[in-house]
Amino acid sequence: MELTHYASCSSHYLPKLLSPHKPPQWWNPTPRGKSSNNWSAKPSNMRFSKWVVAAVGSGAEAETVVVEKPKLQPFLVFEGCPAPLGATARDGGVNFAVYSGNAVSATLCLISASDLEEDRVTEQISLDPLTNKTGDVWHVFLKGNFENIVYGYKFDGKFSPEEGHYYDSSRMLLDPYAKAVISRGEFGILGPEGNCWPLMAGMIPSSDAEFDWEGDLPLKYPQKDLIIYEMHVRGFTRHESSRTKFPGTYHGVVEKLDHLKELGVNCIELMPCHEFNELEYFSYNSVLDDYRVNFWGYSTVNYFSPMIRYSSAGIHNCGHDAINEVKLLIREAHKRGIEVLMDVVFNHTAEGNENGPILSFRGVDNSVYYMLAPKGEFYNYSGCGNTFNCNHPIVRQFILDCLRYWVTEMHVDGFRFDLASIMTRGSSLWDALNVYGNPAEGDSLTTGTPLSSPPLIDMISNDPILRGVKLIAEAWDAGGLYQVGMFPHWGLWSEWNGKYRDIVRQFIKGSDGFSGAFAECLCGSPNLYQEGGRKPWNSINFVCAHDGFTLADLVTYNKKHNNANGEDNTDGENHNNSWNCGQEGEFASISVKKLRKRQMRNFFLCLMVSQGVPMIYMGDEYGHTKGGNNNTYCHDNYMNYFRWDKKEESLSDFFRFCCLMSKFRQECESLGLNDFPTAERLQWHGRTPGMPDWSKTSRFVAFTMVDSVKGEIYVAFNTSHLPIIIKLPERPGYRWQPLVDTSKPAPFDFLSNDVPERDTAVKQYSQFTDANLYPMLSYSSIILLLCPVDENA
Repeated sequence: MELTHYASCSSHYLPKLLSPHKPPQWWNPTPRGKSSNNWSAKPSNMRFSKWVVAAVGSGAEAETVVVEKPKLQPFLVFEGCPAPLGATARDGGVNFAVYSGNAVSATLCLISASDLEEDRVTEQISLDPLTNKTGDVWHVFLKGNFENIVYGYKFDGKFSPEEGHYYDSSRMLLDPYAKAVISRGEFGILGPEGNCWPLMAGMIPSSDAEFDWEGDLPLKYPQKDLIIYEMHVRGFTRHESSRTKFPGTYHGVVEKLDHLKELGVNCIELMPCHEFNELEYFSYNSVLDDYRVNFWGYSTVNYFSPMIRYSSAGIHNCGHDAINEVKLLIREAHKRGIEVLMDVVFNHTAEGNENGPILSFRGVDNSVYYMLAPKGEFYNYSGCGNTFNCNHPIVRQFILDCLRYWVTEMHVDGFRFDLASIMTRGSSLWDALNVYGNPAEGDSLTTGTPLSSPPLIDMISNDPILRGVKLIAEAWDAGGLYQVGMFPHWGLWSEWNGKYRDIVRQFIKGSDGFSGAFAECLCGSPNLYQEGGRKPWNSINFVCAHDGFTLADLVTYNKKHNNANGEDNTDGENHNNSWNCGQEGEFASISVKKLRKRQMRNFFLCLMVSQGVPMIYMGDEYGHTKGGNNNTYCHDNYMNYFRWDKKEESLSDFFRFCCLMSKFRQECESLGLNDFPTAERLQWHGRTPGMPDWSKTSRFVAFTMVDSVKGEIYVAFNTSHLPIIIKLPERPGYRWQPLVDTSKPAPFDFLSNDVPERDTAVKQYSQFTDANLYPMLSYSSIILLLCPVDENA
């Protein structure tokens, strides 16, 4: 259907009539008595089966042109505006703008809810390259009734993979800037006729869509004060033991936010919540007699849209309700003093390699959005089939726009960038003139070369909106680039400290040769960050995360047990630095189980007394197990579900210990320093005060820290298989009093004021502490507090 186009009178559009011909009457752009520049004009609601539009030619050869009955209510069609990109409600209508530099034609597709279910397009509006294109941006403005209407685009051009082009005018594509993706509405449920990839379309925004933020403002915590909790939205409340009204949804998380508050968490890091297709590699898993899905979500379809099927509303109201549900989660988290970070995956998309689906970016402008070799092959620095062309001018602006949207519109507090090192690699067609505006002498960079000053990182770091939020890099990629301690940072970026994880695991399990490196970890890794001008809070410290063993499995398994993934145990990391404490698996002797609990306490204590920012993985606070599976990306089941019943069982045991340790960290001024500790407040010790042992065989590390709140604290780790008696530093007029001893059973592992017979427990140590001594069992850690001597006692 060809529609007559008009120009708007608003400041966003040209105030002229584009066509000198009288428009078809059923479009009714200018009701009687109104000028053509009056935006209050409303299209007729009448429908027609056929309408004679005009007679072409004259006399006997005149030909009648007939327009078929429109399937949707009529729309007024105007030239539109090239900015902003995406669909934007304004001036009583909607402006559509999309970039495609290599397409020769573009068509806006409108789809009704009923037609979307049938995988068909309802109406198509061809865009005139003379009037609906500015530079490389195609645009159009429509007025009409958009209720239950979604949209997409079709582009025509070369289909020449060897040249990097995949244009197909028969295929409808998602707008990269779509604010919600409408397709299937329920997680894990196939589309019509078992289709895993049914038609997907973008939500059309409405000027009436509002959300009551109730005065919400950014919490803006100093990063040094954060305790981060990595969590999965669906996994957090999907298990029946959550007893939530809407399990597995954003609403479900809201119902359980008080748990995080109790744990002492003040920042949650949401695993991917951008739209992805959990049925991406849907297949039968004979090992578990269920189906493999993409549970984690590291395969983005659209970066502006929240994951619709994490919403209790699903696709109801064309995604508007789902967006509001995410806003509700963020607002309610802020009310409880909890910041919200998003895990974002700008390193690759769900479109895979040349054999993958054409959903959005590939069909819109493949050679721009993806990093390509000279003959059109996809670079694969992500390990997932393609690599997002992050430092291309168009792509980096897209990423910047996306991040800004989530900060300004959705109120998120920051981002963790998955495989962030890809964002430092040179783009396809890289040259200094393309990026900086002038040639660089001797510049012979090839596609994918790591850049010392990546334009994208530069733009984010200096953006007036984004430089004020948390920016965390996973500073490596699947192409072998490892930048922990070296990620371009502009003084702002933090890093997942993978070296902290590896060193702490080695030392706590009793490996030789790690005492000095372990001490660096306790100080915030100055060996990695101090020289570059960064601070301890630039180190995100973690022992466990979503990929790898859980904390309980770390002390239960020597080897991965990934058979349930259906890949013959070939997937997942082989080098886990784990130790099963003497027996493999959950079925073990009582003594082995006791040692495992002790080791879990050791790891958590280490995390909480280290300078830097601690990150806890969901479920570790009660000892969640995945049965030794260290790569549970494909399981929508008990492996990835938070077990609220197990948490209840742990209330007086490990969960209590975690809560008290988190609280202790927050109370201590000295455990979240803004700079690296110096000798003025930190002193290292060995088994004898002031004499640390940094030899290769040393398995003992201890330190005292002056604290303006607690006075002074003593922390020690004995990771030997032998018990020892240590001598404590002399402090005249004071004595050391035990607070934490991980070798003790609960509640005596942490002697909080509410522990029954606490005074009696403290007195049991007095024969040692009176002599400035303390006995430590093997594989244990302690915290002692300096207290004044009571002369009258």
